[in-house]
Amino acid sequence: MAGDWTAQPAAWPREPEPGRLPAEVTGFVGRQRELAELAALLAGARLVTVTGPGGVGKSRLALRAAARAAGAFPDGTWLVEVAPVQDPLLLGHAVLEALRLTDGTARPPLDVLGERLAGRRLLLVLDGCEHLVEACAELTDALLRVLPGLRVLATSRSALRASGEHVLTLAPLPVDPLPDRPTGTLPDAVRLFADRARAVLPSFEVTAANAEAVGLLCRRLDGIPLAVELAAGRLRALSVEQITARLNDRFRLLTGGSRTALPRHQTMRTTIGWSHELCTAQERLLWARLSIFAGSFDLEAAEYVCAGDGIEPEDVLDLLDELIAKSVVLREDSTFGVRFRLLDTLREYGGHWLRAAGEEPRLLRRHRDWYLGVATWGEVEWFGPRQVETAERTGLAHTNLRAALEFCLAEPGEEQIALLLAGTLWFYWVGCGHLGEGRHWLDRALTLDREPTEARAKALWVTGYMATLQGDLGAARPALEECRRQALDTGDDRALAYAVHRQGCAALIGDDPERAAELFEEALWHYRTIGELNSNVVMGMIELGLAYLFQGDQDSGELWFGQAREVCEEHGEQWAYAYVLYASAYSHYLDGAVQSARALARECVRLNHLFHDLLGIVLGIDLLALLETEPAGPGEPTDLCEARVLQGAAHRIWRTVGNPFLGSRSFFGTHQECAERARAGLTEREYEECYQAGTRLDLDAAVSRALGGGGSADGPEPGPRPCSAPPAPAPSPVRNS
Repeated sequence: MAGDWTAQPAAWPREPEPGRLPAEVTGFVGRQRELAELAALLAGARLVTVTGPGGVGKSRLALRAAARAAGAFPDGTWLVEVAPVQDPLLLGHAVLEALRLTDGTARPPLDVLGERLAGRRLLLVLDGCEHLVEACAELTDALLRVLPGLRVLATSRSALRASGEHVLTLAPLPVDPLPDRPTGTLPDAVRLFADRARAVLPSFEVTAANAEAVGLLCRRLDGIPLAVELAAGRLRALSVEQITARLNDRFRLLTGGSRTALPRHQTMRTTIGWSHELCTAQERLLWARLSIFAGSFDLEAAEYVCAGDGIEPEDVLDLLDELIAKSVVLREDSTFGVRFRLLDTLREYGGHWLRAAGEEPRLLRRHRDWYLGVATWGEVEWFGPRQVETAERTGLAHTNLRAALEFCLAEPGEEQIALLLAGTLWFYWVGCGHLGEGRHWLDRALTLDREPTEARAKALWVTGYMATLQGDLGAARPALEECRRQALDTGDDRALAYAVHRQGCAALIGDDPERAAELFEEALWHYRTIGELNSNVVMGMIELGLAYLFQGDQDSGELWFGQAREVCEEHGEQWAYAYVLYASAYSHYLDGAVQSARALARECVRLNHLFHDLLGIVLGIDLLALLETEPAGPGEPTDLCEARVLQGAAHRIWRTVGNPFLGSRSFFGTHQECAERARAGLTEREYEECYQAGTRLDLDAAVSRALGGGGSADGPEPGPRPCSAPPAPAPSPVRNS
């Protein structure tokens, strides 16, 4: 009879009992969008898995969603803690125990569950499935087939890959304000930090004085909730700034979690270590090697840098796919396809293993070689139809290029490669708004190695070029003269052409257009002699035309602008073409053709904005300001208020470029003339208020305003709508010459 008694079904309450889901003991912060998505998935799918890296908050989100959905499940919402179960054969027993079902027979747990849950409507939460993925997938698949009233919500660092599974991938908390939130709303990661900090320091608040420091800390922690909570706990002994300063050893710092939490959630090291243990040996090896990347990377970079000594190139894709499935690597979509990234916390963990394996030096060199190739190919592609794409691709590689430069400058014997890499990136420093950073890298590299190599010669003329564009002729002239002397001594004809060319730029900015014209003519002769044709050569033509224009020789200037335009159109070159438009717009203004000048200047601004070329943008905006003081035709009005708004906007941009108007009287002339006209026609109050309104425009708003589309500053209404402008050259195949 004893066997018959134990086989009887236990009483099953029709109403949910309290305590089936654990009560929350800390506040739930953010995740409203994710909760809504999860609710929608639970309403339509029978198996939903929340995936994401360790410590990202999968369990909290799943339990909150399950609690909200409890009314839809008359037979309850039940939590099964899968993490403590190590033997897959015991998984079914763990489910029985969580459901408070007893069965003393020798029947398999799956049979018991199928019988006892028949006809019931309930939600089962399987929490922490990543170490028993196959067993969890098999169990849920079997249960869902025999129990039509059952729904399963699982959490795992990787998807179960079971039939009918819907996956919600949980990202870290936002660390920057979201565009759809009211102005002044704190990012969710900052709100979480503040909430947990008050448990340690009840008086803690995020204020104007500490908001920047708290935001920086949360960004350094990748917005991972567990990391944020552990950092907040450190406020017992450290300030926010001290915590941030100690994050270089975050695994030592981020300890001391709740004693009642699962062991894997008590420190960041154990949390990430748990993910590490779930990986195969090859996956761990790739994880370690991927830590060499700073920021995002693509598949080709991973295959080149990480293959070898245990990983074949053809295996990288499959291993990468598994690391994505295990929430170690993040997948990101970009204009140029899929890219990948490690969160800083996971990257640092992988870096520890890379150094322990003694592989870091080899991987750093492989990484450097790849990104030297990226820079070299970018320089080649810059002069051609893929110029905008090249700018965007180089921008995506920016953080890794920085890492490669830092390695070259820190590693003895790599100084020449540092010079080569920094010099090769001239197109990105100059054409995409990074003059200050380019000067930084080149100045450091030039100090370390003075051997008169081709790499040093290139670094010298690039440095002189950028210093000229910043209006720093005191640094530009010595660098360019050294380059010229070295080129003559070593017979480097190419370096000589560039040195003379950039000396012409220095003369032009230094208000000596006659001397500038002589140097530009000489440089163009050198370029023709050696067969050089690229964006620099086109810029030489434009600059020569400006030198003639500044001397009053408009016909010669237009001749050179026309030649430059033809080359741009033949090769699909758009960056230098934007400067052709600027120069032509100024020439048209001198001719009194205001309407066509305005159209040309606006197209100049639009094109330069594509590249984020701040110098080209601000030159165009300053010229457009002057054009607002001119009537577009007989009887047309001027707009002096708009002219001052654009001058204010230009002033803000000049501060990020360098010396306003390049320190040149020639380039300052348009601004001065515009200001004098505005002052003569406006009251003092209008003159100042319009200018200040312009200074409040950020870059995008300033460009929009200049193009006639308005702007977000509090100020006068925008000027006239843009005239029809000639389009940029359409990208076309480069012709062989």
